[in-house]
Amino acid sequence: MSMDRRLFLQYSAAGFTVFPLWGSGILGQGELKDTEICSNKFELAVSLGLRNRPINEVIIQMGISFLGTEYVAHALEVPGPERLVVNMRGLDCVSFYENALVLARCIKKNTMTFDSYRSELTFVRYRGGVINGYTSRLHYTSDYFFDGHKKGIWTNVTKDLGGIPYEKTLHFMSTHPESYRQLKENPEFVEIIRAQEQEITARDHFYIPKEKVRNVEESILSGDILGITTDIEGLDTSHTGIAVRQNGQLHLMHAPLAGKKVEITALTLAKYLERNKRQTGLLIVRANEP
Repeated sequence: MSMDRRLFLQYSAAGFTVFPLWGSGILGQGELKDTEICSNKFELAVSLGLRNRPINEVIIQMGISFLGTEYVAHALEVPGPERLVVNMRGLDCVSFYENALVLARCIKKNTMTFDSYRSELTFVRYRGGVINGYTSRLHYTSDYFFDGHKKGIWTNVTKDLGGIPYEKTLHFMSTHPESYRQLKENPEFVEIIRAQEQEITARDHFYIPKEKVRNVEESILSGDILGITTDIEGLDTSHTGIAVRQNGQLHLMHAPLAGKKVEITALTLAKYLERNKRQTGLLIVRANEP
């Protein structure tokens, strides 16, 4: 399947580099193995000279390379002991921004091999960069952002951009274990998760209320990674994505939901948030040069 002409014109007009990418969601990604997809993305990076560009721009280009990729719910929830799950053929909202970021970090570090990609993915996805069972994976976005800040992957800029205190008691996972394969199959994990939730809750958190997003959107960069906060009890965020500027306006690039594909929202980011009543605002992190 080739890139839709409308999409080609849309992204070209917006000033994005648009390319025929073998192994992308746009060109039959499901038929390729993850190793091939990874290799194709690194080949693309070399052809575009991405290593010499700022990391936020590289994140955007890698995100664009996934446009049209199928959404896969619970992409990381597989049976058996915790292990690194690689799936570049189908993405959920977290694995989408993870892949764009991890590929960008490998490109900037000039470590463009599948083994390097796997090592970088482990470093980003797990607490302290170490796999030590299911509970070592960073499940809550605010914890993910906190750990990534500690590891130097990114800087949490939410407060600096005008964020106000975000007070939320996290407990969703420990009170809904039936919703998580590993918690349902391994009830001994629930108490560990509960202790982690208490630790996360005790930290100072900040967010940009959605009614304030228009006031700060000029300070949000293309390539910033966004956690979208929610009024759902016990949860910090309900969605994630990447900020992208299109025709001078800020939009969201994301893996939206089941039955959809990775896309850039037609609505601006502020309007997208306004349309979603349960979404309350933003957490914002900005990737550091590795």
